[in-house]
Amino acid sequence: MTDVPQPPVPQAPVPEAEPAFDRRMLEALVCPETHATLRYDAEANELISDTAGLAYPIRNGIPIMLVDEARRLDA
Repeated sequence: MTDVPQPPVPQAPVPEAEPAFDRRMLEALVCPETHATLRYDAEANELISDTAGLAYPIRNGIPIMLVDEARRLDA
């Protein structure tokens, strides 16, 4: 009996991991509304301005420092 070559089994695409946020950026970034320092929330992947009550999203490792894009913390 001869082995007949089998076609390759298609593999599911592996999702790309989101680039990590470089925490050294926190030294240079401030809240655009209050100019206060920010803290990094790794679980939510956001930069938090407690003074302004805003959470700035981080997308693809890049902080989006626009007040219009920020999430209100009191909501």
